[in-house]
Parts: sequence; C-alpha cells; structure tokens
Amino acid sequence: MKNKPAKNHIIMAKITVEVGKTENNYSAHIIVGDGICVATGKTFNELKEHMQDALDFHLHGMEEDGDDIPVEFSGKYELVYKFNTESILHYYNGIITNAALERLTGINQRQLQRYASGKSNPKSTQIKKIEKALHNLGQDLISVNLN
Repeated sequence: MKNKPAKNHIIMAKITVEVGKTENNYSAHIIVGDGICVATGKTFNELKEHMQDALDFHLHGMEEDGDDIPVEFSGKYELVYKFNTESILHYYNGIITNAALERLTGINQRQLQRYASGKSNPKSTQIKKIEKALHNLGQDLISVNLN
C-alpha cells in the first residue's frame, strides 16, 4: 500500500466583525488582542474597505511597537461580517420589502419596521426567525437557474 503524500491545507482563520448601524453610517468593530479596531462607512462596501484599512494599520502599529500579533492574524484570515438585526434590515431595505419579510418570517410589518429603525430590539426567537428566513431565501435564490 502506497503512502499518499500529505496535502498542504492552509487553514484560514475566520475573524468575526460586529456590524451595527448609526444614524448616518454602518459601524463595525473587531477585537485584536488587547485592543479594538473600529471603522465606519456610508455603505457596507465602504465599511468593509475601511475595516480592512483600519485592521492593517492596527496590525502594522502592533508590529512596530513590538507587540505580539494574535495568532489568528499571523497567517491568512477572512473577515466575516456579523450584522445586528437593525443593520441587516437597513441593508436590505428597498431590496426586500417589509411585506415580503412578513411573508418570509411571520413577523408583522410594523414590528419589522421597529426593528429596522432601532426603536425596538427583537428577542432571540425573532432574530432566529429573521435569520432563518434570510438563509432560506438565499438557498432558494442559489438554486435558481435561468434560460
């Protein structure tokens, strides 16, 4: 029996970036060692660019200061953006209507609007309903083929 050569698998660390919504922008933060890295952007794409720039600047500063770089940042890593309910509903506002979200989640439009505006915070069961509905919609869309 031949020994198969070991494949070099590069494990990419997944770094969670918490995303929120301010009055005029998206905001995000990430814990880096004993510090925190923050960024804002008018759009989500702008926020992602600003977060990567802020993180690069932060890591460079740590390196220059002789601080230990956290292990998850020492190799390849991927930033994974975790939205709160207000920010995700705002992000998809105009793309997915509250009427469509009501059909997908079973949560009435008025309550969804309160979540999107930050006037009310959903309970964990409501968050899960919204998350599940968005995941199901995404899976449905992935399976679509057009002629």
